[in-house]
Amino acid sequence: MSFSSADIKELKWSLLSFALSLALAAVLVNYSANFQHQALQDRQTAQRQLIEARNQLYAAQNDQQNMASYQLEYEALQAEKVIGNEQRLDWIEGLEKLRALGLVLDFKYSISPQQAYVPAPPLDSDGFALNFSPMTLQIDLLHEEQLLHLFSALHTHTMGWFMLDHCSLSGAETQGEAVSALKAECAGGWLTMKSKSAP
Repeated sequence: MSFSSADIKELKWSLLSFALSLALAAVLVNYSANFQHQALQDRQTAQRQLIEARNQLYAAQNDQQNMASYQLEYEALQAEKVIGNEQRLDWIEGLEKLRALGLVLDFKYSISPQQAYVPAPPLDSDGFALNFSPMTLQIDLLHEEQLLHLFSALHTHTMGWFMLDHCSLSGAETQGEAVSALKAECAGGWLTMKSKSAP
């Protein structure tokens, strides 16, 4: 089959149209592939965002449940004056009330200046500063059980949160007619919590 120059002139426009159609088809295929790739990426991004949003919602719901469950404990600590400033006057008044109860023969105490408290092992206090006011006690006892009664009453009859560290007992002393079967030297302190954002 042979083509004349007239036939080539006739085919020239058809070939040009065919070439343009091929080029346009290639562009459209490439655009479609890019569009599909972008759509897949957008879908993955949307799925990640949905998962993150669900996780945040779950965390918020957990926080809300935790706040509700700990609200009563928080309010109890506020009522006990564990949360807030040091309550030195309340502690002294409570100790004097204990003295009046006569649970032991006598006791002396000393409350040292407040200091930062770092528990062992360290504890995440969630925005609260923990403070400790050390206290020492010298107690005259007739018998060991009085010591237990005194510290039980200290927890139930005084405001605040007292933590006993240790006690040591020594034997009897006689001073005139007064007899003390035992002497106890005890150390501990008052724990308070204060919000780090509070003035």
